[in-house]
Amino acid sequence: MSEQPARPAAASETGGEAGGDATTVVDELLGRSNRLGADPRNTNYAGGNTSAKGRATDPVTGGPVELVWVKGSGGDLGTLRAAGLAVLRLDRLRALVDVFPGEDREDEMVAAFDYCLHGRGGAAPSIDTAMHGLVEAAHVDHLHPDAGIALATAADGERLTAECFGDRVVWVPWRRPGFSLGLDIAAVAREHPDAIGVILGGHGITAWGATSAQCEANSLEIIQTAARFLAERGRAEPFGPPLAGFGPLPAAERRARAAALAPVIRGLASTDRRMVGHFTDDDVVLDFLAHASHPRLAALGTSCPDHFLRTKVRPLVLDLPPDAPLEEVVDRLRALHAAYRDDYRAYYERHATPDSPPMRGADPAIVLVPGVGMFSFGADKQTARVAGEFYVNAINVMRGAEAVSAYAPIDEAEKFRIEYWALEEAKLARMPKPRALAGRVALVTGGGSGIGRAIALRLAAEGACVVVADRDGAAAEKVAAEIGAGAARSAARAVAVAADVADAAQVAGALAAAVLAFGGVDLVVNNAGLSISKPLLETTTADWDLQHDVMARGSFLVSREAARIMTGQGLGGDIVYIASKNGVFAGPNNIAYGAAKADQAHQVRLLAAELGAHGIRVNGVNPDGVVRGSGIFAGGWGARRAAVYGVPEAELGAFYAKRTLLGREVLPEHVANAVFALTAGDLSHTTGLHIPVDAGVAAAFLR
Repeated sequence: MSEQPARPAAASETGGEAGGDATTVVDELLGRSNRLGADPRNTNYAGGNTSAKGRATDPVTGGPVELVWVKGSGGDLGTLRAAGLAVLRLDRLRALVDVFPGEDREDEMVAAFDYCLHGRGGAAPSIDTAMHGLVEAAHVDHLHPDAGIALATAADGERLTAECFGDRVVWVPWRRPGFSLGLDIAAVAREHPDAIGVILGGHGITAWGATSAQCEANSLEIIQTAARFLAERGRAEPFGPPLAGFGPLPAAERRARAAALAPVIRGLASTDRRMVGHFTDDDVVLDFLAHASHPRLAALGTSCPDHFLRTKVRPLVLDLPPDAPLEEVVDRLRALHAAYRDDYRAYYERHATPDSPPMRGADPAIVLVPGVGMFSFGADKQTARVAGEFYVNAINVMRGAEAVSAYAPIDEAEKFRIEYWALEEAKLARMPKPRALAGRVALVTGGGSGIGRAIALRLAAEGACVVVADRDGAAAEKVAAEIGAGAARSAARAVAVAADVADAAQVAGALAAAVLAFGGVDLVVNNAGLSISKPLLETTTADWDLQHDVMARGSFLVSREAARIMTGQGLGGDIVYIASKNGVFAGPNNIAYGAAKADQAHQVRLLAAELGAHGIRVNGVNPDGVVRGSGIFAGGWGARRAAVYGVPEAELGAFYAKRTLLGREVLPEHVANAVFALTAGDLSHTTGLHIPVDAGVAAAFLR
């Protein structure tokens, strides 16, 4: 074995001595992490890591033991909690220096971290654990600030780092994250006692300090000094001159164009596996795409590993102006997508080795449309949003690097080594199995109460992104908030829209909101409804029109707009009608409601026949007697139906249950169960079906 690097001294032997008990150390670390992670100028979402060294009592010996607490793999600094820390014995971690087999066997060291853990629980140690343990200072921050990465990716970054910081911050050439990089940084810290941190070529920054406060101050000093340097030294137009005809469309026009393009782009980005989308027309994106250098810079790809692991090696960039005809744009996007897939496959084949993981898919994660904005994609909403945020970070990095030098990211071979790293593959393998409706986007009309609310909650619980549509916008907001309770901002899986389904413009607006929020629509539930219970001679034309406007017309309008989106996506889809037992059963004093429900029931059959060629399945659910939790029954229908049957309104649910074959009351959750059964995949070959959810009403049996 070759000569080994010097092992770092224990904390008690250095000026970076850990102080305070374990509780204090952890509290300080979490506070520092949350403050740094809350500001996107410091680091991106789920990017970077922090650590602190301290002492605790060894439960075996009863004596003191020196530990290092490090943010674990995959966590987010801004929301970090104690459970997100990996806790390791410092002596064992540092003893790994003596057995490190060399850079070509780097990956083996991550498995060795498991033998350094102190106790049970905590997060999985990240690849950067060595950096934190081997640096002698008691507190270490590794961050991905845009300003720092701009220097790290500049063609002459080493010279610029010296100009910006003098001897206070040291340049470290690119090296893939891991044990060797930890040794490099530890050596720099030992050999430059006056330095507060480093710029990591092609990557980010690392700072350290004897106390948590000092470490945080040093991190902020590096970030803020770099930002000032770029602002003061940078040229006015780092992305080149404006590109004629590529400026942003007016806000309303670009949102309309984005809504028209989103389903097509999502369908392309989902060629290998279904993706959820996110759209942004952030000024940073629009400005980048409006200048002449954007094609060259976009082709260079991102550099920071945290960026391109989520954005892929490079984006797909539309090369047409924003006012090009929509049909021409769609045709060009399809051609560019085919070329992108060929290029990505060639990239994989150029660099893959026999032990490389299989190619994970050749579709873009980022699609840039000049004058309109950016579409980003991921397995869920959080991943899609974060991918977009990371590409905004990448644009900021390019701007900074081009302002003072030239953007020069790490080369393609190194990017491949990171993207198809066995450790990244292992991280993906640790992710939980996706839920049944993961990656699906659902829109539920009448979702603000009763059956619609129950359906929205069930679909969300099964992994779907949900658009809660209701005439009562406040009720829709309440349900969307209920779905998103406790979720991080970037994990939002529900949005609310106020819409009257009888109004074609409002329906189009609701579906446009859905595609702008999530990229498209896969599952639509026509649930919005009302009920008017009157005898024939008392039913007015206004009653008839209102009943049919909401249910017959409304379902038609929603289905038509949804089918337009689904066919554009080319991913198939589900349309479910919440019809009624009354669509097939003739009851008294029910002419307007029963006829409207019969209309809906036949729409199911008609659309199943028409849309099947597009892979769109259309089915119905026929509930009956859903009294408790029902918005319709609470709105006066219950009292009128109770009067028809001569029972107190409070006993109407029990009355309905007694007349069923099963003798059970039907609740909104039971209807939601049927919607899930129709859409979760087990009935993938079923269309044109109506499922009764009525506890058994023989007179309503389907024939």
